[in-house]
Amino acid sequence: MGNQEDYEKKLEFISAIEESQIKTPHHIPVAVYIQEANTLYHWALADEEALTAAGLPWELVEDIPLRCEALIKTEASWQTQKNAEKKCSWEWNKRSPLAYELRDRLLSDFRFAFRNHPDLVKTIRAISKGKSHADMIQDLNDLSVVGKANLQLLEAINFDISLLDEAARTASEMAALLAEVNSSGQERIEAKKIRDQAYTHLKEAVDEIREYGRYVFRKNEERFIGYRSNHIKQVKSRQPRKPKKN
Repeated sequence: MGNQEDYEKKLEFISAIEESQIKTPHHIPVAVYIQEANTLYHWALADEEALTAAGLPWELVEDIPLRCEALIKTEASWQTQKNAEKKCSWEWNKRSPLAYELRDRLLSDFRFAFRNHPDLVKTIRAISKGKSHADMIQDLNDLSVVGKANLQLLEAINFDISLLDEAARTASEMAALLAEVNSSGQERIEAKKIRDQAYTHLKEAVDEIREYGRYVFRKNEERFIGYRSNHIKQVKSRQPRKPKKN
């Protein structure tokens, strides 16, 4: 494994891989791919003379451990971000129905309390128009302000005045939670992108080494087998064979 400076340089290079070149490991679990890459690295070490004689740039082999390290770390980062987003989303899904319920209750109470005041009716109608999560949060804030400015009308219908402070507090808490949900989602997207870039970088070396190995040892089965993916071989072996056409 390389030191931290080597890793940071590698990460900088990886993050520059263009969008159109990025590949995603759909066909194989990342942990399995890293294991196979490490196995390939040690297998190729024994064949250095034959591989370099055929033109393989040996630095590709030497770089495999660092490329594996980059994929290990970026995969871990992506998994961490996925879990963080799930936690935030779970919390939002748990609390948001109660926030919407409070908003709807306030709207209903205010419509009745302000029914004989056209200007306030118009204000409540405008507040109720929004449908998004951000609108709901803003509505709670607005309802708290409007309610506190018209306490007498609310007290006349025995409205629970403490709900106004609850609305303001809920708006603040839900705004922070929504921001966390949105930011964690963006961080997950970025973490996946760099993970895929790290996979692409490792795959580039693995594919090239395997191609050289299969060519050099095409007549030597004992060495040839080390330049194939056991995972892909096993997957293919489990697939039903297509019937031969007559």
